[in-house]
Amino acid sequence: MDITQRKMTKIAREVSKFTVRTLRADGIGTGEFDVIHVIRHNPGITQTEVCAILGIDKGSAARKIASLEAKGYLTRHVNPADGRSRLLYATEQAENLKNSKARVEAVCYEWLLEALSPDEQAEFARLLDILYRRSKQESKAGFPHLTERMKGGGNHEA
Repeated sequence: MDITQRKMTKIAREVSKFTVRTLRADGIGTGEFDVIHVIRHNPGITQTEVCAILGIDKGSAARKIASLEAKGYLTRHVNPADGRSRLLYATEQAENLKNSKARVEAVCYEWLLEALSPDEQAEFARLLDILYRRSKQESKAGFPHLTERMKGGGNHEA
């Protein structure tokens, strides 16, 4: 039984809605932001590699990349190892967008935490850190425990 009632997911979804609304004011959609994020973390990546990481088709990636390049968020450079492909890089404008996304999320979470006393905020942050470290460790290991639980069936919600 999930005693959290998936409230972490629900809170993150509400913060995401506000973040998306704010990013759209900058002319960026969520799919485009995903492309920027991948390129920021993998400077010099190819379009084919972006497709593989995001699980999107070539046409979709090409449209998003062309749009982001036209908006000044990405640049393409000839791949010296293969003149047919282009290497993708985030521009300073894309870096600033990342910072604004982080700022929007921070403002949302700060606002939410105002409902708690300083002691409650500290305890919440401590407990949240425990959960975060556990989830990150599971992710880095390839999700062995969660995969096993999903295989076991039982009363687990998707």
